[in-house]
Amino acid sequence: MSAVVVEDRGSIRILTIDRPTRRNALDLDDRLELLDALKAADREARAIVLTGAGAVFCAGGDIRSMSQDREVARKRLEVVNAVVRQMVTGQRPIVAAVEGGAFGLGLALATASDIVVAGRSARFSTSFAKIGLAPDTGLSYTLPLRVGRGRTRELLLTARIFDAVEAERIGVLETLVDDGGALDAAVVTATALAELSAPMVAGVRRLLAQPDQSLEGVLAAEADTQVELLAGPQFAEGRAAFLERRTPDFVTQFRNSSGVPFA
Repeated sequence: MSAVVVEDRGSIRILTIDRPTRRNALDLDDRLELLDALKAADREARAIVLTGAGAVFCAGGDIRSMSQDREVARKRLEVVNAVVRQMVTGQRPIVAAVEGGAFGLGLALATASDIVVAGRSARFSTSFAKIGLAPDTGLSYTLPLRVGRGRTRELLLTARIFDAVEAERIGVLETLVDDGGALDAAVVTATALAELSAPMVAGVRRLLAQPDQSLEGVLAAEADTQVELLAGPQFAEGRAAFLERRTPDFVTQFRNSSGVPFA
């Protein structure tokens, strides 16, 4: 049985973590499957929605499958590192649709997404400290970018559960919807993102993820990205549309033979 159900809605790829009997907690094989699904979606879709089957988005890592063997633990962490690296540095935007809860690794998957949509009764926790572990799956990188270092420190050390209203207030999520509506709202958001210039989206994601976030590093990266975009055909379309007072078409004119947008 597949751990990740793949569904296409137009140019949107929906990836559903499908382990509802264990609240979508991920073991090593599940993580490898999610990594492959994310890589394929980055090649084949214009935007990605990540969600979970059943009542919980993702309860984290499957504790029963965790090993105290150092080599096994290292392998598991290499895979989740690859998952979050793909999410943060890939070309396509990712929208997380959270219902029920996102805990530990599940919270890390949500915070690694570009936009988080959640139902009003969703709950969140960093969780790791409750079983004597430090964060992984990039959570100590992605969470401070959303909520700041002070709030991150408090959430990581206490591992307290916080609700969707607080999550929206502190920046863990962007859009709060009625329960049961997260997936549909995420698809609407992803569809809007898919209509944007794919090179622009990839450029913005690259700027935000680049290692050198000093002022000079960011200025240099912005200049490189902007020069590349200014020389490209999608800026030409955007400029022409502006001058002609019409909506730019960044989709139909810019596909390869497989229908995937040029990046």
